[in-house]
Amino acid sequence: MKALVKYASGDGNVDIREVEEPRCGDSQVKLEIAFCGICGTDLHVLHDTFRNYPPVILGHEFAGTVVEVGRNVNGAATLGERVAGLGATAVTCGTCHYCRTGYFIFCPHRRGMGHGADGAFTRYVVMRADQLYRIPDHLTLEEAAMSEPLAAVVQAVTEVSRVRIGDTVLVSGPGPMGLLCLKLLVAEGVRTIVAGAAGDSHRLNAALQFGAAAVVNVGEQNLREAVRELTGGAYVDVAFECAGHPDSVRGCISSLRPMGQYMQVAICGQDIQFPIDEIFYKQLTMCGSVCYTARTWERMMKIYSEGRLRLADLISDKLPLSEWREAFELCRNRKALKVLMYPEI
Repeated sequence: MKALVKYASGDGNVDIREVEEPRCGDSQVKLEIAFCGICGTDLHVLHDTFRNYPPVILGHEFAGTVVEVGRNVNGAATLGERVAGLGATAVTCGTCHYCRTGYFIFCPHRRGMGHGADGAFTRYVVMRADQLYRIPDHLTLEEAAMSEPLAAVVQAVTEVSRVRIGDTVLVSGPGPMGLLCLKLLVAEGVRTIVAGAAGDSHRLNAALQFGAAAVVNVGEQNLREAVRELTGGAYVDVAFECAGHPDSVRGCISSLRPMGQYMQVAICGQDIQFPIDEIFYKQLTMCGSVCYTARTWERMMKIYSEGRLRLADLISDKLPLSEWREAFELCRNRKALKVLMYPEI
């Protein structure tokens, strides 16, 4: 079968390769992939700014259908089920403090699908049954392919941040993660301002359609001054940094009120400088939110079951795996919202 493979370390070294179709072990489940989304992490793996273990198949935001079940799975999965996959736990020790307390993301032996273990930019994957989550009937496989990034947003917004109704929030970076943050905040009734760079006009227009109270194009306006005007001089209670850019980081810090909360959601992939004295003088709380826990996925499944969160309008492009270069360029050049790829027959 064909797969998108990081075949060697270093910048680049990614291409379509012929790989062996995986065999389903006795304690595994085999999925036929319907769609897999392109994540900023995939771009970091492409450029070797995110740890990876080549040769490895890329792709970790996926949904598909169960086509084979190992004999020891014992009813945890059935043929024909439509599922989303939690790829971050492909390899964990299961015995360290973090595994035992549910924070598997910090396991020192962890490897996730798409960079540390074979991922889903291909036709078939095999996984443990505990990595699979049945999706409700009303959810399409395209929407379900956004479960992994949505879970990261659910953790950041509902489990790590202190945001609550009545707050005013800034989301800096209107890419897929930022727009998912916006959608969840709007669903919770939180007034949200979205900021983007000069090349983000299409995404900022989408943010308004998704319910943003206001948008700020930092190519045309100073972010701090725009936030001051939009909040009557109060500034924002919480800032979610979703761009992974030094200017965005500094803009979020400057836009927070005293005793506000800064949330790092994106990967920067580089060391940056920021005004640390402003954290001191404004007594800010600085937090990061990386990935999720299994409990987060359970919360997300409850959100799905409520049917109030629309995801289909976030999908702008669906391309076959053979057009991966064009798909990656759409993401790199910020010409799309969410880009999904699918395996060709």
